[in-house]
Amino acid sequence: MNPVAHEAAPAPLGIYVHFPWCLSKCPYCDFVVHVAPRQSIDHAGYATAVLSELAGRIGDVSSSVLVSIFFGGGTPSLWAPQELGRVLAGITGAFQADPSKIEVTVECDPSSLDEDLARALVDEGVSRLSMGVQSFDDERLRFLGRIHSGADAVEAVRGAVRAGVPRISTDLIYALAGEAPETPAEEAKRLVELGATHVSAYSLTIEPSTPFGRLARRGRLPLCEDGAMAASFFAVDEALTAVGLEHYEVSNYAAPGQRSRHNLGYWRGHDYLGLGCGAYGTITSSDGVGHRYRNTPSPREYVQRAATGKLGLAGTEERLDGPTRLRERIMLGLRMKEGFDLEAAAREIGTEPYPEGRRAALERLAARGRIVRHDSHVCVPRDAWIWVDDTAAALF
Repeated sequence: MNPVAHEAAPAPLGIYVHFPWCLSKCPYCDFVVHVAPRQSIDHAGYATAVLSELAGRIGDVSSSVLVSIFFGGGTPSLWAPQELGRVLAGITGAFQADPSKIEVTVECDPSSLDEDLARALVDEGVSRLSMGVQSFDDERLRFLGRIHSGADAVEAVRGAVRAGVPRISTDLIYALAGEAPETPAEEAKRLVELGATHVSAYSLTIEPSTPFGRLARRGRLPLCEDGAMAASFFAVDEALTAVGLEHYEVSNYAAPGQRSRHNLGYWRGHDYLGLGCGAYGTITSSDGVGHRYRNTPSPREYVQRAATGKLGLAGTEERLDGPTRLRERIMLGLRMKEGFDLEAAAREIGTEPYPEGRRAALERLAARGRIVRHDSHVCVPRDAWIWVDDTAAALF
């Protein structure tokens, strides 16, 4: 008797929708952001353009299982809720998906979120808000170029709780010059006390192309010392784990059942469809080859070209070979608490897990305590997470 053939399970898919407008641009931000007042944005026209792009790209992912939708930016909480909801309905309808089983996240700025808006987003099908709180201290917020105050941040989180938002995530920036490690630790605990069930804590990163990057090159930006940054990292870790959150990724903490499904897709190397001005997407074709694209970063050009289909939207496209995809899997997989299986990832991608030098690098890193190995499974121990980027680079 011939064995019964089993088809491969449909691949999981995340969708990222970029909303490129903010009321102001922070000096550390290197995302595609255009400053504009809410009333000058063509909310409906942009939603129509995103849906047009979806129609052009859906054939590439029609057999995938939709797991999550993430509205990022920019400041998606500036988008008229009914137009964001129209895009959300178009996406779930295209996949014939049950919206109640999909994680739907909207990034929000405390300056543009109140209880009424939070409730309107929930009514449109949003199940998770991600708020850029960053700090409760007004002086640090001004240094970071944020336009909200500490009081605004408190009220935004409380308003989301009152509105019945099922899941609330908050961002925190630490490692500012002169900041004591206890400060972000106390702020992290306060976020949980206010109602956050997920906290993303990031050290201030200076990107070369930003205003902060230009100031740093001229020696005019006060920077945090590495030792103080490490102390803050572990202080935040201790504070959040003490109140019951799991430190499940280098920069992310979650209450039980509150891990970000969308971000887990990135870290596990799943495909994601990018929609909107400046959005990136990575899709695996039927022959197993990965393709990455980035849409044009101009909102006007994006809207004008949307009607031409997907080929007219991508500003850049690249083919990702097996070794490149595995290096990305290493870089992202090592950020997770549980790590990843190197050989299983290589088999999935269709590439060699141990090119010249990688076995030796694994042995050196294990001897130094930077990684822990169980056969082909690799993870980074908690005490070595602060070096995770260097550890991953050593395996490239």
